[in-house]
Amino acid sequence: MLLPELSPVELRGRGMTSQRTRDRMVERLVQQGIRDTRVLDVMASEPRHLFVDEALAHHAYEDTALPIGFGQTLSQPLTVARMTELVLRSQPRHVLEVGTGSGYQTLILSRLVASLYSIERIYALHERAAERLWRLDAAATLTVADGGDGWPEVAPFDVILLTACAQTLPEALLEQLSRDGVLIAPLEEPDGSQWLTQIKRVGGAFEKRRLEPVRFVPLLQGVVD
Repeated sequence: MLLPELSPVELRGRGMTSQRTRDRMVERLVQQGIRDTRVLDVMASEPRHLFVDEALAHHAYEDTALPIGFGQTLSQPLTVARMTELVLRSQPRHVLEVGTGSGYQTLILSRLVASLYSIERIYALHERAAERLWRLDAAATLTVADGGDGWPEVAPFDVILLTACAQTLPEALLEQLSRDGVLIAPLEEPDGSQWLTQIKRVGGAFEKRRLEPVRFVPLLQGVVD
């Protein structure tokens, strides 16, 4: 079934989802330290309010994470911007996102990288995200699978981005990094804290660097129909 095109009003938003509200979000991101103008420009132009339930749309541009069902969340704008900056720092062409979720982070990345693949383990979230991204003409290839397995058929990747917190990084993801490839992921430390972490492939070894404290939902195994 063909879906109707999004109307100009749906895309622009109104009131608390208007362009003015979007611009205020971007001003706040600048104040919070986001410097990459490519990220700021894309986040100023894309309708974040379409990636949450209508009842929550008026909160879409606030500095907060929002529930999207199944115990998952849409990360706050600062987190999306920061992770996108980190992805772009490697000047990647071929990127894997583990955890499509609402599809908003996927949308932002799709406007900025040449080749984007995204995995979601929850079928219902995948379906919603796929519909939103299709209606917004986003260039991303999606699938339902266990994200810990990666996507070996289209590996290696210049960057792999995890949007959920791992206690232990799946070996399959590390193996699917290209030469000099980078994995960006929230990792749980033994004390229970979570740190956004960058792992770079250097020859046959991996260099790990902790970046900043974060809070994400856990990375889970398996597929949910």
